[in-house]
Amino acid sequence: MSDIQLSLPSARALHLAAQGLLLPRRRKAVKDDVLNAIRAMGVLQIDTIHVVARSPYLVLWSRLGDYPLQWLEELLAEGALFEYWAHEACFLPIEDFGLYRHRMLDPASMGWKYSVQWMHEHRESIEALIEHIRTNGPVRSTDFERKEGKSGGWWDWKPEKRSLEVLFTCGQLMIARREKFQRIYDLRERVLPHWDDSQMPDMAETYRRFMLKSVYAMGLAKATWIGDYFRYARTKPKPDPETLVDEGLLLRARVEGWSEPVYIHPLHRELAEHASQDLLKPSVTTLLSPFDPVVWDRRRASELFDFDYRLECYTPEAKRRYGYFTLPILRKGMLVGRLDAKAHRQQGIFEVKVLHLESGVRITDKLVADIAGSLKRIANWHNTPQVNITRSDPGHFAAMVAAALARA
Repeated sequence: MSDIQLSLPSARALHLAAQGLLLPRRRKAVKDDVLNAIRAMGVLQIDTIHVVARSPYLVLWSRLGDYPLQWLEELLAEGALFEYWAHEACFLPIEDFGLYRHRMLDPASMGWKYSVQWMHEHRESIEALIEHIRTNGPVRSTDFERKEGKSGGWWDWKPEKRSLEVLFTCGQLMIARREKFQRIYDLRERVLPHWDDSQMPDMAETYRRFMLKSVYAMGLAKATWIGDYFRYARTKPKPDPETLVDEGLLLRARVEGWSEPVYIHPLHRELAEHASQDLLKPSVTTLLSPFDPVVWDRRRASELFDFDYRLECYTPEAKRRYGYFTLPILRKGMLVGRLDAKAHRQQGIFEVKVLHLESGVRITDKLVADIAGSLKRIANWHNTPQVNITRSDPGHFAAMVAAALARA
């Protein structure tokens, strides 16, 4: 069978279709849509920065529109989701627990997320902590008083917090639920009582399944993109994707202008064929979280969308180019700009500190209306209906969007 042939715009459309960002939603979201969106993406990355919505809520909003935020925590408490290290800290479908069990059983490979030395030096206090949880039930890190100074970050956690985290990384503890986004830790056997390690796939099968899930989530993938999605390989995935093509588990495709092939999951064959015939027409305009799968891999965002994106909240202010927490703007299959935003919830103001358009984006009335509409939707979702745009690049664009907001 000959390789599927795709143009670059059709490759983008296929990627967005797989990610749930091709077409606007036609119905109000229900709770199952949250779980289905996470299953489609494979992961929902967690980050606690909330100058706008915390990232997992925002990633879901980009795909589902307005929805009750508590659905995510309810799905965790109900056991439909669990938390663990995937791309980074993530909400994950519970049926994938076995794929991550290998990491729990080899926690020393998890880098800074686990400390063999800490476990050795604090063995007695860690055993006492486990016994405390076994006897008294789930705990939060805030249940333990900090005895010296104020925490300055993960490297300066109080001892109980560090112990909870290493026990979480090695799988002795799981996150039973969250309250006001705080983790509630409990024993794995209580959170997941029916799990047995005999259910765990071997490493070869685990790698195969990670590869297939990565390719499915991305819609199409170069070999060099695959390992980063679930952080199970660096640049060269295992096994070689060509072996899965030979087995009929992956399809091979070609993107115009790219020398290397891309791979497509057979479940996306029909979507891919539609894309190759230019039948997938992206029409979504929305704002993305910096931790959205579409943009979290800087190289992939550059190669697929010609969009150079770096999160600058960890960059010194004087060295930032675009702002502290910039949200990429997705419009009709293109990443056309980014904006640095902050939601002032008490004042009811959604502040756009700066609104950037990408070089070469043509300003039209429709573009202005689409971006204004996205700003209005996200502002209303935050209960911050007043949108203030301080400045833009190009300079006159802020006034045009503000005028469109006033008419909306």
